Amino acid sequence: MRATEPELGADERALLLGWLAFHRGALETKCAGLSGEQLVTHSAPPSDLTLLGLARHLTEMERVYLHQPLTGQPTSLLYCTDDDPDGDIASLDPAHAEADLARWREECAASDAALAGLALDDRVGSRTTVRWLVQKVIGEYARHNGHADLIREAIDGQTGE
Repeated sequence: MRATEPELGADERALLLGWLAFHRGALETKCAGLSGEQLVTHSAPPSDLTLLGLARHLTEMERVYLHQPLTGQPTSLLYCTDDDPDGDIASLDPAHAEADLARWREECAASDAALAGLALDDRVGSRTTVRWLVQKVIGEYARHNGHADLIREAIDGQTGE
């Protein structure tokens, strides 16, 4: 399955949300068809990055940069704590892989619901806009999808989105 790029003639909102959807789809594709054990495989030593760790990290990014600021609802991190600040990346259990991926999908849906009624120029707090937050999350996905490409290729040779 290949992630779909946004339409060439899209307006700015459709373009940004299209790239967000594209990058989410690319991560989904990288994780598709793998076992829990494969999803927690450290396949690019000495890095401790795994596909599941990336999905969990991006779950946190959806919460921190979209869901919480856009809704104003207080949320806590799901995986990272003071005692385990890298819990999203490091504290993985292959038995929880499907549940962790489902949680990532739920956070994406919650972010989309929060974005639905907002314009890109809407202020979020006194320091930023919806546009800035969406672009921040797109950047997170783009950076980490590069990692995901390398990890998936090392696991089973799959390349591309």
